[in-house]
Amino acid sequence: MVVKGRIKKYGCSILFCMLISGGVRAQGISATEKSAREGYAKRFTDSTASIRIQLEALHLAEEQKNKADQAICGAYLAMTHRRLLHLKEFTRYAELSHLAADATTDNRAKAYAAWAMGSLRSYIDDKSKALDYLLEAYGLFTQLEAYDLCAKIGADISYLFSPGSEEKVKKYADAALAYAEKSGEPENILHARLAVGSYLLDRTASGDRGQWQEAVTFFRETTELAEKEDTKIISKSNIGIAYINLAVLYLNGPKPTDEQAFLSCLEKASAISQRYELKNVYRSAIGLRGQFFLEKGEYRIAENLFKTGIAYQQALPYKDNYLLAAFYGSLKELAAREKDYAAYYAYDVPFLRYNQLKYDESTQQMLQNADARFESDKKATRITQLEQENHLQKKNKLLGYGIAAVLLTGLVFMYRSYYYRQRYFQNREDILQQQQANNELRMQLMEKETLENLADKLSLERRLLQSQMDPHFIFNALGNIQGMILKQDTALAVSYLSKFARLSRRMLEHSRMEKITLEDEIATLKNYIELQQLRLNNSFDYHIDNQASTALQLPPLLIQPFVENAIEHGLKPLADTQYGLLTVRFNEQSDDHILVCTITDNGIGLTESRRRKTDDSHQSLSTKITDERLLLMLKDNPHTRLEVREQPATDGQGTIVTLYIPII
Repeated sequence: MVVKGRIKKYGCSILFCMLISGGVRAQGISATEKSAREGYAKRFTDSTASIRIQLEALHLAEEQKNKADQAICGAYLAMTHRRLLHLKEFTRYAELSHLAADATTDNRAKAYAAWAMGSLRSYIDDKSKALDYLLEAYGLFTQLEAYDLCAKIGADISYLFSPGSEEKVKKYADAALAYAEKSGEPENILHARLAVGSYLLDRTASGDRGQWQEAVTFFRETTELAEKEDTKIISKSNIGIAYINLAVLYLNGPKPTDEQAFLSCLEKASAISQRYELKNVYRSAIGLRGQFFLEKGEYRIAENLFKTGIAYQQALPYKDNYLLAAFYGSLKELAAREKDYAAYYAYDVPFLRYNQLKYDESTQQMLQNADARFESDKKATRITQLEQENHLQKKNKLLGYGIAAVLLTGLVFMYRSYYYRQRYFQNREDILQQQQANNELRMQLMEKETLENLADKLSLERRLLQSQMDPHFIFNALGNIQGMILKQDTALAVSYLSKFARLSRRMLEHSRMEKITLEDEIATLKNYIELQQLRLNNSFDYHIDNQASTALQLPPLLIQPFVENAIEHGLKPLADTQYGLLTVRFNEQSDDHILVCTITDNGIGLTESRRRKTDDSHQSLSTKITDERLLLMLKDNPHTRLEVREQPATDGQGTIVTLYIPII
């Protein structure tokens, strides 16, 4: 069944990228590492703050020239970026951790570095090298008695051996559970039990009722543990996965299915997913429930559940083409059972589209992983060349010492020995130098090609972000002009069209620029706001207060989406009796190289706006795109951030948006 396979894959993915904090002996933890771990703990709630705190810890370790702390901080940053699916940063910090660990004798640093590199190799589908690194980390953490990390890595190793070696999968999963129970932490125990449950689920495929009952009993005990220790388990998704896997066991077990137990598991999984916003757990619960009613013959219930899953998935910012194809495939199966061929064809069209998109994504991921492996192997080749050079230099030194010793035994013997040995090693050196020159030339060509591809990719991404913002505004503006023309308000339509033309020209010019002056940005904002005033019959006023130099350089098209949100969602819904006011202020923080932009409105406020948008299916991407741009800027300036809050009750209603924009 498609839904079952997807859930199992999703569960392993979450387990594989979790980092279990603690467990290492307290006396081995420095203040810098503690700071990095505190930042890492925020990865689920505030990823921007999490990365900023960890970067500060890494910079402190670099200032102190502490290689061990650099290795550990780099490992934490690597695992944080893995959770965010940032392959480039994940690779960068994992390799930084590995290089720093090579320069120290600290076993803890080497263990963290090996763990980060093993996780990276696993991420890019290089299982062989991933196992080498993870087994190294597993041995070092065992010596350090870091039981929770032994449990974590043992589980990861068991997943890597699956499905090739059932014996080793069981060995490392059972060892992970033993270490987790030694740690005594419910979070670690649940993590390890899911690893054991994974191979128990695989065994049930044989149809043996005894093995099925063993798996059901084990997962019942797992869910009971999760319910009992709910407050101590940080990763709530693991609780949902336990219920989902138990539901899968009931669905695929002996018939008739224990309907009450099956639906009870799904209800608990759904409750957890809605409480903690676990989207994949929620979608999987819907899919399993739909599959159950499909097999039961209650087609209308199954159809509504599959369509609910599709609507929920399409409402998310990022589409999961695998799940969409699975839901449409289930709808096709339902239509085929009812012999409704028109519906079957209607479902087959989106099924084929999402199936193709799924294949394209898989191909793109394979190419990305291959490129990452190539880059990593290229660096490894360069390191091997340097080691060969060092080895050759050492051999030449030993040769010199040998010649000096031979001189004591006689000039004639020395001459013969020196001549032939020197000739031999000179030939070897010439060969190695020629090989090195050829390899360096090859690497230069590959680096040039990679840099050109990267530049094209970055340029395409920038234009893609901008193209997602401009059409949205153009659509609204042209709609307003059309409405004025239909109302025969010619003068207002001409004025509106004139302002729209000027604004469109400015936005076209800015879209071709990497940066613009603050003066140009303010002029564009004035033009845009005045255009909105005309459209809304001057129902609001605005004020722009600039306390910064107008010659400052900043990225284009960054502030306009928030001004648009203030007007559309704050001022526009105001009652006719209330006059709106929009204020935009600019201040410069020269010490931090930051331009602070504050956008204030006296509109209906965030709470009321969200309430009114409950049934609105429109999903605006402008704010999310701006968040992603700010997150990219964070790497160059740690003070970059976005704050959105409602005005204090004493100041009336409305919203305050504050952007901290790096000065270019």
